[in-house]
Amino acid sequence: MINIYTDGASLGNPGPGGYGVILEYNNHRKELSEGYRLTTNNRMELLAVIVALEALKKEGIPVTVYSDSQYVVNAIEKGWIWRWQKKGFAKKANADLWRRYIPLHEKFKPKLVWVKGHAGHPQNERCDELSVKAASGKHLKIDEVYEQLKKEKEDLFS
Repeated sequence: MINIYTDGASLGNPGPGGYGVILEYNNHRKELSEGYRLTTNNRMELLAVIVALEALKKEGIPVTVYSDSQYVVNAIEKGWIWRWQKKGFAKKANADLWRRYIPLHEKFKPKLVWVKGHAGHPQNERCDELSVKAASGKHLKIDEVYEQLKKEKEDLFS
């Protein structure tokens, strides 16, 4: 069983953001994190799950993802994502990330489990630390899709 713990953060929402991931398999543990200069909390929550699944090297091992994001967990576990996909993600936020997630879901078939955030769950607390530290970093990446969409909206109303 591969256990994945994820969290996303955005300082300002939108604002600088980051994700934190812990992957655990047998006696192995790996942490991942990365920060972005302008993004949203929901994007970072979803990106954390995506990056974690992209880091997996083997198929056929059961995967459980623990997240404090009801947005992500419910979209997947309640099947909302498949309705959104049928409608071409029309007017759906984060369509780029959902499209990136779908092939990973089909490949690894993860089970997503919601955990209450900031409630003392050790791995969730560590992922929160990683995501906030990443969002607070100096060399932040560009969330190109988010920044482009934000610019397009601003151009519409200016």
